[in-house]
Amino acid sequence: MVLEHLSILNYKNIEQSDLYFSPKINCFLGNNGMGKTNLLDAIYYLSFCKSYTNPIDSQNINHDADFMMLQGWYNIHEKQEEFFCSLKRRQKKHFKRNKKEYEKLSEHIGLLPLVMISPADSNLITGGSDERRKLMDVVLSQFDKEYLHSLIKYNKALQQRNALLKADQTKTDNTLFELWEDEMAREAIIIHQRRKQFIEQFIPTFQKFYDFICQSNEVVRLSYISHLNETDFSELLKQRRERDKILGYTSAGIHKDDLDMQMDDYSMKRVGSQGQSKTYIVALKLAQFDFLLKAGKTTPILLLDDIFDKLDSSRVEQIVKLVVGDDFGQIFITDTNREHLDDLLQKTTSSYHLYNVDKGGINQIKEQP
Repeated sequence: MVLEHLSILNYKNIEQSDLYFSPKINCFLGNNGMGKTNLLDAIYYLSFCKSYTNPIDSQNINHDADFMMLQGWYNIHEKQEEFFCSLKRRQKKHFKRNKKEYEKLSEHIGLLPLVMISPADSNLITGGSDERRKLMDVVLSQFDKEYLHSLIKYNKALQQRNALLKADQTKTDNTLFELWEDEMAREAIIIHQRRKQFIEQFIPTFQKFYDFICQSNEVVRLSYISHLNETDFSELLKQRRERDKILGYTSAGIHKDDLDMQMDDYSMKRVGSQGQSKTYIVALKLAQFDFLLKAGKTTPILLLDDIFDKLDSSRVEQIVKLVVGDDFGQIFITDTNREHLDDLLQKTTSSYHLYNVDKGGINQIKEQP
């Protein structure tokens, strides 16, 4: 899959841009705050119907505008397809494929597979469990529709149960609790099973990429933590119902799942240096790309946002060797340091485009056919 042409209007600080891309490597050079990340985020938005960095849609519209628009033309299996998104303030967003609007945005997820590596990914190690659940959800939802639908149904049932927990208990019928708890339990079994299988299959690939980048003997691990690992979820919900009424929310379930990220049996949260943590995340995301490549029907797009920062030269060189190889398709890379980009481009025989980004303006300055 290749993004051939992208049109942006009023997305964050990019007021207007019309870009044609290389099918292999596209590099964006500029200082921090100029719009490089916003460009990658616009590409991410077209894949997931939402921003990578800001879940509040209206805040992604340029401050001086009342609407934003994104339009991308992709080559998928030698066929061109057009995807369009528009959003006006205080209105519903519209998402279309080949000029036909989706009935549900979930229909779109997985059509444009993509992996993004960003400085914000440090939250995978330092942040809360929701960041690590999102990692699993983003991978699985792109190729497993049953998983995505179960996740949507579970979250709806969870919202309903939480609403009952906060309601006047003298007027709440336990039958309603049982109704939503049965729905949650049914979908949770599917979600738990798929997450567990994914982690088991994912770890060897993760280790392979980490070894290649670091050329060390460090062992990386991911341990899947879930209430469902050893407990019947239906019974657990019943047991916790009275306690949850006091709390006002559901305290157990797959919405509390987590991943313990480890290196040599120690938690990354406690022992990882900046360089180790960055390498851990880059290897994790490249393994995610490899997983999607093998599980899906088309080659994902790879977005690399300022990934060389805080890495020593040997690790940068190993990452460059990987991404310019034949296993990767179309790549978008941002950096503030032209030396990094020039070094990468010198090592590739593939076509590339080099752009300068300044105050939301994006201009091509070099290309190799």
